[in-house]
Amino acid sequence: MDGLIALLLFGVFAACLLAVLLTGAGAYKRLNARNEAAYNRRTCMQYVANRVHQAPRPADVMIESFGDGNALAIADGDDFVTRVYYYDGYLMELYNSAFDQLGPQDGEKIMEIGGLDLSLEDELLTVTVTDSEGKRCEMILALPGREGDAG
Repeated sequence: MDGLIALLLFGVFAACLLAVLLTGAGAYKRLNARNEAAYNRRTCMQYVANRVHQAPRPADVMIESFGDGNALAIADGDDFVTRVYYYDGYLMELYNSAFDQLGPQDGEKIMEIGGLDLSLEDELLTVTVTDSEGKRCEMILALPGREGDAG
């Protein structure tokens, strides 16, 4: 009888331990997924910001219609342009001659996202990134000297 009680207590202890471990693993999985989604949003925003800061002049940064949506177009002199845009579930980049007739499918996949909205008003570039879970993150970049200023 004493051995049966000890075995029963050990079984209850093992079941409680298993329940705590499973609960902790579930919480860790949810936190990890949330942190990964936030990291992807921030990485996408930083990528776009760095591309804008690499522009030779603020006046070279434009929003243009490209495919079914808009693209951030950064002119590199008169001959080449870099386009950053959303296509088929990915943040894409296409660097090509300004005279080539390439489409959005020809770009390079940068990272998986849910959407990218771009707008340029006055000297403010607004970038809104939607992750694959539908959460949105917005950034506003100032582009001083866009009105024809060469420096």
